[in-house]
Amino acid sequence: MPKIDVLDINGNVVEQMEISEDIFAVEINEHCVYETVKNHLANRRQGTQSAKTRAEVRGGGRKPWRQKGTGRARQGSTRSPQWIGGGVVFAPKPRDYSYKINKKVKRIALKSVLTDKVNNQKLIVLNELTMNEPKTKVFAQTMKNLKIDGKKSAFCYKTK
Repeated sequence: MPKIDVLDINGNVVEQMEISEDIFAVEINEHCVYETVKNHLANRRQGTQSAKTRAEVRGGGRKPWRQKGTGRARQGSTRSPQWIGGGVVFAPKPRDYSYKINKKVKRIALKSVLTDKVNNQKLIVLNELTMNEPKTKVFAQTMKNLKIDGKKSAFCYKTK
């Protein structure tokens, strides 16, 4: 069984903890991770883009000039796409970008990411996260002690 260090809030190793091979020692499947991230981003999309086609633009029911005899190019409507104020040719319409992926693929992706984090020593386990006062300065010092830099971190905790 793989082991991981358990730290206190000062960054000192308190003990070693055994972690499950079923979750933290699986073969990394990059394609499942890619599909899961792509699915998550697609499901977040709002999909409210819209523009009017020539049928939806107001006006343009009458022919602007007769078909023959003027010397100008033939036109059927003032709202056709080549006219200013005309409709958009293949106008975007509201649509749903979300799609489903299988639960097994999501689970494989999560296990792959957790395995990768453990392999690269990016996963930190704390014995407790207690602070004397709820201040950002204290929490920032704790982050510094744990050598967590950058802007992206995820915290998962279990209450007793």
